[in-house]
Amino acid sequence: MPSNSWWSSSSDEEDEMFFANVVLRAGQILIEEEEEEEDVSSESVITRRIRINRDREGAHEKLVNDYFSDEPLYNDEIFRHSFRMSRRLFTRIANDLAGLDPFFTQRPDARNYEGFTTLQKCTAAIRQLAYGTVADALDEYLQMSARTTREFVQAHEARHEFPGMLGSIDCMHWAWHNCPTAWRGQYTRGDHSHPTLILEAVASQDLWIWHSFFGLPGSLNDLNVLYQSAIFTDFVNGTGPDTRFTVSGVEYRRGYYLADGIYPSWSTIVKTIPYPEEEKRKKFAKRQEAARKDIERAFGVLQKKWAVLEQPARAFTPKRLRLCMYACILLHNMIIEDEGRAICEYDENASYGNTVPVDPPQQDLNSFSLTNDFTHANLQQDLVEHVWNNVNVADGGGDGDEDE
Repeated sequence: MPSNSWWSSSSDEEDEMFFANVVLRAGQILIEEEEEEEDVSSESVITRRIRINRDREGAHEKLVNDYFSDEPLYNDEIFRHSFRMSRRLFTRIANDLAGLDPFFTQRPDARNYEGFTTLQKCTAAIRQLAYGTVADALDEYLQMSARTTREFVQAHEARHEFPGMLGSIDCMHWAWHNCPTAWRGQYTRGDHSHPTLILEAVASQDLWIWHSFFGLPGSLNDLNVLYQSAIFTDFVNGTGPDTRFTVSGVEYRRGYYLADGIYPSWSTIVKTIPYPEEEKRKKFAKRQEAARKDIERAFGVLQKKWAVLEQPARAFTPKRLRLCMYACILLHNMIIEDEGRAICEYDENASYGNTVPVDPPQQDLNSFSLTNDFTHANLQQDLVEHVWNNVNVADGGGDGDEDE
């Protein structure tokens, strides 16, 4: 996978605009609603708008003195606790948003009074996500930026002893408090007592979430979600990166994801072995289940960092909730890269390889190869042998949870 950074200052204006739309729209509606609260109906027949003086200038000065001056009241550690990111990254986000969309600039209202400043609007948007205020909308799945395959594979093999591993895949449910009554049956599953929406994600061992697909009804299971996801579209179309690898002397064309037992037996998915009897298989199962903690840790960090995802959602439409989810994921990845914990660094000269889909007959062959359970069984057996012959450290070593 070629290295890329969808938030860095690069020549890729589409990535920058996409990021700007996600983050600014996540807070835009609530900020507008706050401004609308200043408009009060004063007459029953003719509606007049009266302005409540909320001292925006004073609030801006206090915000600057507290967090953004040369000698702020609160230090870097307190800033990171309050905003979930460094002051440097927050300032960069604010400047980029102000340059890409006029909403995040200070503008006069209809009565020529100055509105909120860029810092005030960005602070409101970030804190809505961090402390659980509702946000808003986007209408498509988000395929995160590609990263260098070689570095991916090397990092996972060094950490988990699984050559060819691209990450771990799983689903997470987000409770939906204000689900419309007519939809409750569709969005409620037997093992949940309330409506939910599902997030499918892939995470690497650095907790980077590089694929997400959100918004399907909570009545579905992980398998149903996978069938509607576009995670393997690049493989079928022949536009994906070269992820071939060798294990136990056998070369495989495509890297794989670790998954739990509900996922299908595809050539690109490696599952654990239920109820293993042989020592080889027991060791493999233990290593696979330990390595799958990557995605569980990523979900945990995402929810703890952005409390809006830990609380039942209060928006009334899936469209609003999708944007909120994607904004949190984008910010989550930005913080990982800003803190230097990402496996791959941004490379503006990276090559993206083939971008033209192959012809339909070849797509059919690729689809058959993707769902080939014979390849799945052979790959699993080769990995069992690899783990048994090459993993000499104590089982579970190095795979414990990290404090985030």
